[in-house]
Amino acid sequence: MRFSEKPDSDSGHSPSDDEKKLAVSPGGYQTHDDLPPDPDAGLSAEEKAKIDRQLLWKLDLRLIPWLCLLYLISFLDRTNIGNARLVGLEDDLNITGGQYNAALSLFFVSYSLAEPLTNVLLKRLRPSIFIPVIMVWWGICMTTMGLVHNFQGLMAARFWLGLAEAGLFPGINYYLSCWYKRNEFGIRAAIFFSAAAVSGSFGGLLAAAIAQMDGVGGKPGWAWIFILEGIATVLIGVVSFWMVFDFPDEATFLSSVDRERVIRRLKEDKQSSAEHEEFKSSYLWASIKDWKTWLYAVIYMGTVSPLYAFSLFLPTIIGPNGLGFEGTRAQLLSVPPYAIAACLTVLMGYIADRTQQRGVCNIGIAIIGAVGFAMLLGSKQPSVQYAGTFLGALGIYPCIANTITWASNNTEGVYKRGVTLGIVIGWGNLNGVVSSNIYRRQDAPTYYVGHGVVFAYLVLFLLGGSTLMNFLLRRENANRRAGKRDNLVVGKSEQEVEALGDVRPSFVYTL
Repeated sequence: MRFSEKPDSDSGHSPSDDEKKLAVSPGGYQTHDDLPPDPDAGLSAEEKAKIDRQLLWKLDLRLIPWLCLLYLISFLDRTNIGNARLVGLEDDLNITGGQYNAALSLFFVSYSLAEPLTNVLLKRLRPSIFIPVIMVWWGICMTTMGLVHNFQGLMAARFWLGLAEAGLFPGINYYLSCWYKRNEFGIRAAIFFSAAAVSGSFGGLLAAAIAQMDGVGGKPGWAWIFILEGIATVLIGVVSFWMVFDFPDEATFLSSVDRERVIRRLKEDKQSSAEHEEFKSSYLWASIKDWKTWLYAVIYMGTVSPLYAFSLFLPTIIGPNGLGFEGTRAQLLSVPPYAIAACLTVLMGYIADRTQQRGVCNIGIAIIGAVGFAMLLGSKQPSVQYAGTFLGALGIYPCIANTITWASNNTEGVYKRGVTLGIVIGWGNLNGVVSSNIYRRQDAPTYYVGHGVVFAYLVLFLLGGSTLMNFLLRRENANRRAGKRDNLVVGKSEQEVEALGDVRPSFVYTL
């Protein structure tokens, strides 16, 4: 009899604290584990479903809005330098286009190098401490950007800003995955990431308003953009000490009964992520040796590099050296593409959760983005090029959250998942160095080099990588159903089988 056909018996042992146990898709295979006592035993199915909906709503209200605000602030702080450039940053600091690009690049160096380990720190230091601390830190760095007087000061501020911000995006994605079931995570990750698109929209409006303070206190308008947004970040970071909660087993906003309910529903989804787990170096190596880690890194690279190129340089593309719009009008014209991208990001999160076809969603969205940048490359009509920025935004933003959710769904193990997400996001963000240097001043107004590089990333890495991953996972699922991986569990105890994580034959990958 094949392993996948064997009904697992209830062995009576507690779930392993060493590795996380995930559910499989409908029609797949699963192992059984002991569940904690049901606080709602004796209630009808309808009553339990009502309690579950109320609990999920409570989690959403307490977790999602504030975390979205934090990421909105984070993305605003890292990309507002593009808005500052429109109102005289380069002239006042007497820096060249190459030096400006170098300052952008340095942010991504420190940001990406720190990311792989930030989830380990988040787990060990607790979210309620780690996230507020790094927010206050980067808020101070952002404020100092408004006080610099030369290229060296700008470089130093950007380096420390990248280091401080590194823990937020991978940390919150990992944190949310420890609260929700796999088929609930995608839409919430999408809502969370849509804050990036909203920040692009909001950032243009805010920068246009703050720039009117030019000359106040002897500071130029671009400096006030950094100073005021930095102070706001510090204040929000301080409030976050009371607004960010720890993992489910210690969440103070839940009653003891609700904590039991959260942990039980995670265990029903074959998760133990709500519980404490002791770090072992084997989790690190399991992630590094997993081929999926690196292919997901390639896919993420294919969407995040275009993301940073787009968000950092959209004001430049629309501005006087690009499509020819100036000042406040250029700032305001950068708003609509972000707004529509935010809507599609949430919609695709919903669709991908319902269909569990995350690879297919990536493929379809990548094609839209490629068409958009083809329009930017192939036309000299401002109206056509501006329309291309809409399709470009639609083809980039939704794939960020979807790719992270895809990688999370297919990585089993609390720390292994954290390390994997750190590597995937860190490698992707390292490509921000490329994004920072492809829209060169000498290429204006066509920016063929920049548009061409983004087009290549979308086609080769996002579209090509998603297609390859979908094919390989589909083939591996077929092999497991055919019993071709059953040899991996021969002679192993149930605990040893669980420790295999997503390698075990009963684990079915999300496509």
